[in-house]
Amino acid sequence: MKDDRPSSSFCGTLFFLGSVRLLLFVCVFSFIQNGSAQQSPTDDLLPPSHFVLHSALQVNLTRRFVRLPLHRGSFKGVTYWYVLTDVSDEALANKLGLNFSPKLGNVPNGAPGAFQTLDVPANILETTNVEFAGVPDFASDRAVVPGPTGFPLLAASPGAVAGPGYSPYVQPAGTNIIYNAPIVAMGNGPFDLNTHNDTHDRLIGIDCKAGIADLLFIEAFSGGKEVIYLSFDATTPEAAALERSTFTPILSETPFPESAFRKDAARATIFSFANGQTGNSSPPAQGLNHLVIDGLITEEATPTSFDVFDALRHDGDARNVLEVFPTMIDPRLRLEYSPAWDFHLAMWPKELVETGRNVAQTDAFVIRTLAENFTVTNPGGTKLSAAGIEVNCPVVAFVSDPPLHPVVPPPIKLPLPFRL
Repeated sequence: MKDDRPSSSFCGTLFFLGSVRLLLFVCVFSFIQNGSAQQSPTDDLLPPSHFVLHSALQVNLTRRFVRLPLHRGSFKGVTYWYVLTDVSDEALANKLGLNFSPKLGNVPNGAPGAFQTLDVPANILETTNVEFAGVPDFASDRAVVPGPTGFPLLAASPGAVAGPGYSPYVQPAGTNIIYNAPIVAMGNGPFDLNTHNDTHDRLIGIDCKAGIADLLFIEAFSGGKEVIYLSFDATTPEAAALERSTFTPILSETPFPESAFRKDAARATIFSFANGQTGNSSPPAQGLNHLVIDGLITEEATPTSFDVFDALRHDGDARNVLEVFPTMIDPRLRLEYSPAWDFHLAMWPKELVETGRNVAQTDAFVIRTLAENFTVTNPGGTKLSAAGIEVNCPVVAFVSDPPLHPVVPPPIKLPLPFRL
């Protein structure tokens, strides 16, 4: 009679293959939890000549991340990890490869809670003993519940919430210098890069030994050109959920809403649209409804969320518009740059939406011109103005060509009228 039982050699082969698969799974899982974001030799990398944040180590256009140096700090005996993106001192910006933002030095103006003063040298990297005054709590689960048209949302909750004393804006004691130093992870690993219960929602890779952090970036426009920035904090729960950032309400103190081009203010201006076109290319697609419908904003960003990477690679971001950029020739515009953005939410009128004229805008002064004519308005139909939201979004790079100047002149003389 034929013996149908597997031979011992066949069983041994199955056991060997199973062990290999298990080992590979363990290695990949360990890599995802403890390593940098996965990268393929065929990934499209942005040339470093396009970086404005010169400390950035890599901009991966395929997997949509920026790789930054990672730095260690602590809070009440617990390890926390942070990155540096901007500083208000030009010499330090040049030395450390950070964005120079003189306006960031105005954060303390009437805003005592909007920054934390730390006992560190003026060059914060000269010490490894950075004891923070406050930190974020990453334990919450981010949630975005789309509305009937994507945006407005039915509900939203952030995945991280600032604790008492936390601000990403850091002042070395005894100086007038302000850094943008957002915290992106807590502990010594392994890290949760899938549900982000101990990491920032944009962190998709971390290697503490190598000192690198990989963060999902956002693609936008400035001066008619495509640019790349990061998002770390927002001052409302809904904005934080949509930005995959930390809910940091104290930043609403940052001076001042509606203060574009004021020399005592810390904010620059960013524009977003509530009801632009949707689809898989921008222009013409743009807006928070586009982000919700086409950008897979309801899904988590993880080291292997290739569907999210693909959606964003096909222009699924909100494609916001930054009024200024560090490469602009006019010093009034170049020095206006700040990672603290005054958020403006524009609405197209119903008749323009119905006739397909709600086409993506790529320049802030064009948007301001449309606002002067009431072609775009606040969601309530009033003249477009600040939405009462500040977002911490440092710029990183330009995609093809640098923004050198706005597409059109400002519709009214600079500085713009100040309104509280």
